[in-house]
Amino acid sequence: MSKGTLFTVSAPSGAGKTSLVAALLEKDKNIKVSVSHTTRNMRPGEVDGVDYHFVTRELFDQMVESDGFLEHANVFDHCYGTSKQWVEKTLDQGIDVILEIDWQGAQQIRQLMPQAQGIFILPPSREALLHRLQGRGQDNKEVIERRMQDAISEMSHYKESQWLIINDNFEDALSQLHAVINAQRLSTQTQSEKHSELLASLLT
Repeated sequence: MSKGTLFTVSAPSGAGKTSLVAALLEKDKNIKVSVSHTTRNMRPGEVDGVDYHFVTRELFDQMVESDGFLEHANVFDHCYGTSKQWVEKTLDQGIDVILEIDWQGAQQIRQLMPQAQGIFILPPSREALLHRLQGRGQDNKEVIERRMQDAISEMSHYKESQWLIINDNFEDALSQLHAVINAQRLSTQTQSEKHSELLASLLT
């Protein structure tokens, strides 16, 4: 069985990354998203084990010490990490995996798994990004200002990814995201692994 492909999806807060990935999962049943561990508090409407695995700082540190994370980072004073065991097991089953992580996490992934495909999502303008952050109604003015400042720094790392999507129109961005996934599935390397017996029979 050919292994699945690992995709990292990064974006500044408010660019629509989470909504796009959720819509992709509804559209494509052959890909799964890794549920990260985090030390931050659960927000209204979130479900433990679905949105995140909400854990204590003590448990998170224990997982770091036992090499339980493929990558981990501190974002907005909270810790986030990706389960190494779950990702490797899912890829070995031939299932594609998406990691929603920041640019720092994506860097760690590239060092460990150079074959991973990086996707970066940007807003169409700073004004649109600010409007989206304000529209959430979850953060106060000070937090939003901090997120905007952090976003400017984060967006400069788009060039480190292989794929870039501008989320201006949601449906267009979703189609482009799906196109990236399918393009990787049709690469010569992926197809050669998946159809090794067929190729051997065609050439014998």
